Amino acid sequence: MIDALTLILGLIVLLVFWFVLVYNSLVVLRNRVKEAWSDIDVQLKRRHDLITNLVETVKGYASHERETFEKVIQARNMAMSAQGVKEKGEAENMLSGMLKSVFALSENYPDLKASQNFLELQRELSDTENKIQSARRFYNGNVLELNTRIETVPSNIVASIFSFKQAEFFQIGEEEKAVPKVGF
Repeated sequence: MIDALTLILGLIVLLVFWFVLVYNSLVVLRNRVKEAWSDIDVQLKRRHDLITNLVETVKGYASHERETFEKVIQARNMAMSAQGVKEKGEAENMLSGMLKSVFALSENYPDLKASQNFLELQRELSDTENKIQSARRFYNGNVLELNTRIETVPSNIVASIFSFKQAEFFQIGEEEKAVPKVGF
C-alpha cells in the first residue's frame, strides 16, 4: 500500500516534470520565432542590396526621374533602419510601393526594358519577393504556435511565471492585399 507521503512526492515529481516540459517547449517555440525572423531579415537585406543596383541601372536610362529615385532610396533607408516587426513591416510595404513606381518607369523607356541587366535585376527582385513571402509565412506560423501556447491553459501559467511575451505577426499592408489590375 502506498502511503500518503509517497503519493504526494510522486505528484510533486510529476508536476515538476510537466513544468519543465512546458517551459522547454515555450523556449523552443520562442527560438523558432527568432530563427524565422532571422530568415526574413536575410531576405530583406538581399532585397535592399538589389534595390540599390536596380536604381543605379535605371538611372542610366532615365536620369531625369530624380525624384522617383530619391523616394526609392529614402524608402530603402527607412526600411533598413526600422526596428521591431510592426515598424519593419510598414517600412517594407512603403518600399514595395516605391518599387512599383520604378518598374512603371521602365514602360516609358524601351531601351531600359530591353536591358539584360535590368531584366536580371527584375527577375532577382521577383525571386527575392517570393522568398520573403515564404519566410513571412514560416515566421507567422511560428508566431501563431507560440502565441497560442502562451494563451492556452495550462501552459499560460508557466508562460506568465517566466514572462514569455507574445510575438507580433509580420503583416502586409492593405495595398498589397488588393488584387492587381490587369489591362490589355
